[in-house]
Amino acid sequence: MTRIQLAGAAVLAAVSLSACNKVETAKPAVDTAKIAEAVKADAIQRIADVNAHDGAKVASHTAADGVSMFHGRPNAVGPAAIEASFKQNMANNPDLKVTLTDPTVEVAVSGELAVLRATTVANFTDPKTKKAVTITSNSLSGYKLQPDGAWKIEWSVVSDVGAPPASAPAKTG
Repeated sequence: MTRIQLAGAAVLAAVSLSACNKVETAKPAVDTAKIAEAVKADAIQRIADVNAHDGAKVASHTAADGVSMFHGRPNAVGPAAIEASFKQNMANNPDLKVTLTDPTVEVAVSGELAVLRATTVANFTDPKTKKAVTITSNSLSGYKLQPDGAWKIEWSVVSDVGAPPASAPAKTG
């Protein structure tokens, strides 16, 4: 073989080897702002469904294995259990009205998970005392991208903010 033939064979071998080592094409960048807006829109719609007292629609925001951890109630796993828990709550609080404030969404760089945190204020009439009640709560929900492209709640925690701590008595000298 001549030098030119050897060089040509080397180039062909290199090209053949490089074809075996295919470079993965870069995945398109995740639009985290778009995901955050979709999750925030879902949270706002969920509150609208709560205020419409529609348990089926409230539960539809949750993934098949999603869990709801709501203060004062046992954990509910899956949409059917969440719907039943909601309906039981509505039986005790038929005039329930909830507002959502300051929803903030953090999205994983992978675009597969998002966390929503917000404050909720619930107004209703206490069934025993018949007095108006207002409860301010912290709300934290983990959303996961579903195979069909929808964002569903995997877990949701709602806990009372509670009364502010009593101030310490002033010390006297």
